[in-house]
Amino acid sequence: MANSAQSRKRARQALKQRAHNASLRTAFRTAVKKVLKAVEAGDKAAAQVTYSESVKVIDRIADKGVFHKNKAARHKSRLAAKIKAMAA
Repeated sequence: MANSAQSRKRARQALKQRAHNASLRTAFRTAVKKVLKAVEAGDKAAAQVTYSESVKVIDRIADKGVFHKNKAARHKSRLAAKIKAMAA
């Protein structure tokens, strides 16, 4: 356990930051799932609207460093490909 006042404070801060990061990770995953659900429903227009909203969320979370920017780019690319494939 933390012994000095500094280490106790850092432990408190780490718990608070971990909880915040967990909520951001959840928002990231939810944004991805929303697009996938719209794609599965077969409505391309709704999928594109949901995708554009989700991209904002994904980019914002990647900018904060919760997820790596390449991971965010990979998810966006795969979601865009799924939407594009709906036309075929």
